[in-house]
Amino acid sequence: MLDRVLKSWCTLHRPDIFGCPWMAGLLSFLTWLHFRDVGLFLIPPFAATLTILVYLPNVPIAQPIAVVFGSVFGAAIGTVLSVVLGFGPGTALLAALAAMIILPLLRVFHPPAVALAMCPALLHSGPWFAFPVVLPFTLVAVISRAVLSRLVSNWSQYPAPF
Repeated sequence: MLDRVLKSWCTLHRPDIFGCPWMAGLLSFLTWLHFRDVGLFLIPPFAATLTILVYLPNVPIAQPIAVVFGSVFGAAIGTVLSVVLGFGPGTALLAALAAMIILPLLRVFHPPAVALAMCPALLHSGPWFAFPVVLPFTLVAVISRAVLSRLVSNWSQYPAPF
């Protein structure tokens, strides 16, 4: 019984020899930006995005449109709700719920975008958070993943073919 459960429910992924240094490099750059006053608290949702790009590059939530637009729209949802309702955990909760409803309807669902929707209400990130912070990072992540998938033969193809 336990053997069957372990085979059914456990993941089969092993550490990615190329993905881990790539992820470490991008997160190190984000950490460096923290010292330039951009925000250390954004590392968890961005780390989740990078993990999805490394281990699940062919699923719909990892495709460029979902990663970039889903993340930007999630952050924008949180920003709008923070402007309208104010800051705090209640607004963050509403932003997360709104993102969970709106993003799938727009066909750009990306799970870390739900966390990014909460950031403006919790971090007071300002009205333009989605564009100077989220958009550049997601573009760098998607473009660098696509380029490296063509340069490194052992890495799976990204993005998934149409």
